[in-house]
Amino acid sequence: MTGNHYQHLMFGSAAKARQRATGSYQAYGSHTERPDTGPTSLDTRETAMIRAADQFYVATTTETGWPYVQYRSGPAGFLQVIDNSTLGFADFAGNNQFVTAANLDQDDRLAMILVDYPRRQRLKLYGRARVVERDEDPGLLTRLMDLGTRVVASTSERSIVVEVEAFDWNCTRSIIPRYDDAYVAELSALYRREADQLRSRIADLEAQLGD
Repeated sequence: MTGNHYQHLMFGSAAKARQRATGSYQAYGSHTERPDTGPTSLDTRETAMIRAADQFYVATTTETGWPYVQYRSGPAGFLQVIDNSTLGFADFAGNNQFVTAANLDQDDRLAMILVDYPRRQRLKLYGRARVVERDEDPGLLTRLMDLGTRVVASTSERSIVVEVEAFDWNCTRSIIPRYDDAYVAELSALYRREADQLRSRIADLEAQLGD
């Protein structure tokens, strides 16, 4: 049976009333008729998306109750999967406003959106996060700065660890594809390789005809 923790967290009475009015309740809100299955573990698909991400959006709540959204980026793999329910990333030095970190000190709830623009995939993650200063756990920060093939050069004084509560894959319809240099280079290499193979095949056939 599919977990329904996301639906229990996101679909309140007002949302379900609108769903009933427009005929979408059966697809969405009806999942809350079953008891909450609790936090959802990440599976292979989610893990692959997270490990490939080089950017994400993160939302927290200020002391005044307002939502605060921030864009984060880094080399692919900077958002790390610690286990199937825990994520971590180094909090790179920025403008020293510390709004996200301070918000998490007051309210540990957090939402994240990861978007793979070329493949038009979007993953929403919800969890509870804690800020871990370097002097509290220097080993954790060292681990999060080490991507295996390289160590991140950016300055960071703290880690952010997220205990995942729920996730949801969004509809791809509204995602406008965008292609970075690495993706274009990857596709170009495939086409060049295919063209080389075809040229080689043509040369072989011409040689056979010549014989």
